Amino acid sequence: MDVATFRTALLDWYDAGARELPWRVRGGRADPYGVWLSEVMLQQTTVPHATPYWLEFLRRWPTVDDLAVADDGEVMSAWAGLGYYARARNLLACARVVAGDHGGIFPDTEEGLRALPGVGPYTAAAVAAIAFDRLAHVVDGNVERVVARLFRIATPLPKAKSEMRARAAELTDPARPGDWAQAMMDLGAMICRPRAPLCERCPVARWCAGRAAGDMEAYPVKTIKTARPRRYGAVYVLRRGDETALVRRSPKGLLGGMLGLPTTDWADVRLDGLDAAPVEADWKRVGEIEHVFTHFSLTLDVWMAEGEGFDGAIWSRDASGLPSVFLKAVRLARTTTSPSAPRP
Repeated sequence: MDVATFRTALLDWYDAGARELPWRVRGGRADPYGVWLSEVMLQQTTVPHATPYWLEFLRRWPTVDDLAVADDGEVMSAWAGLGYYARARNLLACARVVAGDHGGIFPDTEEGLRALPGVGPYTAAAVAAIAFDRLAHVVDGNVERVVARLFRIATPLPKAKSEMRARAAELTDPARPGDWAQAMMDLGAMICRPRAPLCERCPVARWCAGRAAGDMEAYPVKTIKTARPRRYGAVYVLRRGDETALVRRSPKGLLGGMLGLPTTDWADVRLDGLDAAPVEADWKRVGEIEHVFTHFSLTLDVWMAEGEGFDGAIWSRDASGLPSVFLKAVRLARTTTSPSAPRP
């Protein structure tokens, strides 16, 4: 491969048709706070889904100093719907270190960024390259797919990651590392898609070993996943007129620090949810919901009642800021007033 020609071809394509993203600055230096915020939000999340959250965060907390002094509960509520809620806790921890220890200025090197709470190798490389134009090798899922197909990397993920990173490093343009990182990500998102890649539009198709062999969709090779374990529990929707009783979850653990509905523990076997209700009331089982977390699937029996609350109840008319799993339960309860549904 003629690496210099490859770089020119990709960057010419990027310059002519890069995605318009709210955190992307053309012809100037990007705001490190905005870049960092976007990269944290985009982990395990698509651009269309993350964009309104990014805009809302910037509206409410325009600088890292503003975010650093924000109320934890408000930030967690604003994050609701993005999932992977440990990211929101790390977001606050990082903002407070940047504001408190660095005078509100992000470190401009990978090493300095890696020292911040919750900033891993990928985020550090992305912020260093995109915000500071540092030579850093940015390898996300899009870049992994591009590299795997270019070189027909047969090693399955995740074992292949080190090889993919090394290959990506060989290609990185040291003259424009920030643009290069974004060009590779755009190529994976717009052209080298997981299914039905648009090879006829690819600016670097002539160098792609996968396309030459006609098996580009076989890459990257993935390890066969084991079945996701299932857990069970019960969730309680206690109403008082048009209000719903919420609780603030423990700051640690899954959905830590978030507002949610009262639940039982989540166990490997079904529990009798009625015995664990948070308060005595005329509880009715109205159905069940399914939710998938990273490491397990969850089935929750949904119980509904009218009542006056319990110790620690937070009454709210607005459920829109709840995590998705609880929002599903509220919506189910709102659409039914039927007697107890039969248990399967």
